[in-house]
Amino acid sequence: MKDCMEFNLDEIFRKRREKVFDFMKANKIDAVLFEDSETKRDVAIRYFTGHSSDSLLIFTQSKSFLLPWDLNLAEKNARIENIIPYTDFKRESLFALKEILSKENLLNGSTVELPQSFSHLDFLKFSEEASTVNFQCRKDGVHNFAVECRAVKDQYEISCTKKACAITDLMTDEIEQMLKTKTELTEMDIALYIEKFLRLHDCERTSFDTLAAGPERSFAIHAFPGYTSSLWGTEGLSILDYGVCYKGYASDCTLTIAKGPLNKEQEKLLDLVETAGRECLKLYKPSCSILKAAQKADEIFAAEGKKMPHSLGHGTGLEIHEAPFVTIRADENKVFKSGNIVTLEPGLYDPDLGGTRLENDVLITDDSNLVLTKSRIIRL
Repeated sequence: MKDCMEFNLDEIFRKRREKVFDFMKANKIDAVLFEDSETKRDVAIRYFTGHSSDSLLIFTQSKSFLLPWDLNLAEKNARIENIIPYTDFKRESLFALKEILSKENLLNGSTVELPQSFSHLDFLKFSEEASTVNFQCRKDGVHNFAVECRAVKDQYEISCTKKACAITDLMTDEIEQMLKTKTELTEMDIALYIEKFLRLHDCERTSFDTLAAGPERSFAIHAFPGYTSSLWGTEGLSILDYGVCYKGYASDCTLTIAKGPLNKEQEKLLDLVETAGRECLKLYKPSCSILKAAQKADEIFAAEGKKMPHSLGHGTGLEIHEAPFVTIRADENKVFKSGNIVTLEPGLYDPDLGGTRLENDVLITDDSNLVLTKSRIIRL
């Protein structure tokens, strides 16, 4: 596997955009608007251009136009042929779209798709002020096609995710050593350690707000607040849910710290979660039913009178939660595909016993899977 720095990014982003051009031609769509702003965040712009900040992206059937707010950042990072400052268009998305459509002779009678994030009022405004354009905003259009493309990672994305996971594993090992050598650690100690470590290893940020919950708070699926000054890793069950972003790509792991003595009920929770993780991993394979994987975890817990209150997993990438989603609500025809990177995170929670979750990131390969992280139940 190549290092992230060894890829031809110009070619990678060009091929991604060409897939969209082909989809647009097949579906008779003349242009499409993507928007990444304070009110309409969309990582698809980063996926298609490499630019990570506020901007518009407009596709015709053969051209791409990036309209960034921060021109300096875009000129440094974006891999796209046409970059025009958003300020040239009064920083108004409708005005910008009309100007580009006019430039490309698409202002009269063209079919243009708008983001699904647009409100009905947004749609009406565009339709009224550009009445010669046939605007569409639909479920199975270009924006959904972009989501489907992002669900199957290319080799560059896999390489970046592996790097994020490797950095996460380094922290996991060091955290285990800290638990064994330090007399007292707080939730805040762990969360701030993670923040410093990832910056030292060239990561952009945590992939979500770190969740460090000591024995008194581990009963929550996602403890609130994410961390406090309370003790962590002391007698009982503690949870750490954390991840990092490397070049935009996320890792997502959860450890359980089990410090004895534990009672039989707590040991049962740990055993069930480990069993579910082990058995469900066997179903994380190409062409295997996503629904059946989710159902398998529920069957294991139900046999012991337990119920998991969340889904078994989700895709990761430029977003921490993205397709595919491993849930009992999944369509029965949905299957894992080679190139999916998906979490496997069985968990059980009890107000009196505490909680346990074991989460790893799994790459679906051509014939099986590869576990990218080394999360575990750490017993002390």
